[in-house]
Amino acid sequence: MLAQGGTRAVKEIERLLGYAFRSQSLLAEALTHSSYPDHRSYHRLEFVGDAALSLAITKHLYLTNPDLGPGRLSALRAANISTGKLARVAVRHRLYRFLRRNSHALDQMVFDFTNLVMMEREEEIGWSPYGGSTVKAPKVLADIVESIAAAVYVDCNFDLELLWKVLRGILEPIITSENMDEQPVTTLYELCQKQGRSIEIKNWKRGFVNNISVFIDGDLMGIGCSEQRSIAKLNAARDALQKLSALEEADMEVELSSAAGNGTAEEKDGSKQKLNQFCNKKHWIMPIYK
Repeated sequence: MLAQGGTRAVKEIERLLGYAFRSQSLLAEALTHSSYPDHRSYHRLEFVGDAALSLAITKHLYLTNPDLGPGRLSALRAANISTGKLARVAVRHRLYRFLRRNSHALDQMVFDFTNLVMMEREEEIGWSPYGGSTVKAPKVLADIVESIAAAVYVDCNFDLELLWKVLRGILEPIITSENMDEQPVTTLYELCQKQGRSIEIKNWKRGFVNNISVFIDGDLMGIGCSEQRSIAKLNAARDALQKLSALEEADMEVELSSAAGNGTAEEKDGSKQKLNQFCNKKHWIMPIYK
């Protein structure tokens, strides 16, 4: 039996996927954690599902992005099958309730992460390939998605096209080149390099909490805290990027205000062009001049 009523659980998952299993024992295996005694765990299926999902998303990205190079395609693939992204898929479709397990620590970890995800803004759920704000995504949630994918893949006789057709619905939204959230640490380094700024990241611990500080040209620009050092670093980078963006906007407003108020007619035309470019960059409604 599965974690929630055996046959009922199978029917719910089949309805979610729009796929009827020929071998329901594969689904039972896919939903069995190693902490559940005397039953085969999902580890072998998770191994297959990891590779199958990677290949399926690779094929999709290759066909739908004919102009992208291998570097950008690799980044897109990583974003779509990251632990953070797949864990949110599991939370969104409440897949953990079907998992056979015997671990209170695991339950608590998933409970904490689920509560944080449910507090995210609706438009952000599913768009966070690099993890949540304070708690690292539990690998078990991503494992469930991968093991279910493997169960489908094996059950349909390794038909990659059918696997993608079945799984794509629950993986939505698919992260595209247009909306991919760049890795904030990489983005920050690239921005500072482009602008000729120096960057220094310092870490210190208070108890079990990592505290990361980001200094740009010697000025404190970002702070992040978490028990997970990697997440503290992500939060600090996001904080620094937001503050740099705010400074950029403030500088632009001052420049435009000065040009529009004190400049010649030719300079005012230039300020309008800058304002138009600025609004276009921010995807704002274009200004109307009277």
